[in-house]
Amino acid sequence: MRVGHGYDVHAFAEGRKLILGGVDVPHSKGLRGHSDADVLTHAVCDALLGAAALGDIGAHFPDTDAAYKGADSLLLLKAVVKLLKDKGYRIENIDSTLIAQKPKLAPYIEQMRKNLAAASGIELDSVSVKATTEERLGFTGREEGIAAHALCLIEKSKQ
Repeated sequence: MRVGHGYDVHAFAEGRKLILGGVDVPHSKGLRGHSDADVLTHAVCDALLGAAALGDIGAHFPDTDAAYKGADSLLLLKAVVKLLKDKGYRIENIDSTLIAQKPKLAPYIEQMRKNLAAASGIELDSVSVKATTEERLGFTGREEGIAAHALCLIEKSKQ
């Protein structure tokens, strides 16, 4: 068994959709990034890659590659899951936390869980998504962006 941790952060940007866990969350701003800037899914990808000692999302999907411009991060997650499977790993669970002062994320959490579970090929009850604020402290508290942490447990498949 192996544990992985992922962390990602993106600044808010005008004129972009706010995509979190594959959900288009209504908000006045989206997140800046080369892909769809889905900070939650990026953190999950990094947790999975880290658990398998396969680097990070930037090494596999660099922001210098035009192929990933505007990319759907759930498709990137599916590619990470395939990479893990090819290396003989299966995902046991994913636990994640979004850190944002606004918008309120509670109404979208269940769909985020469903999207992440489907893209990861695991059961819904193996995926947790939580959201919290930082009580107006730091860059998330000042509504400059959103951060996400993710942890995962993977296991080498028995041969």
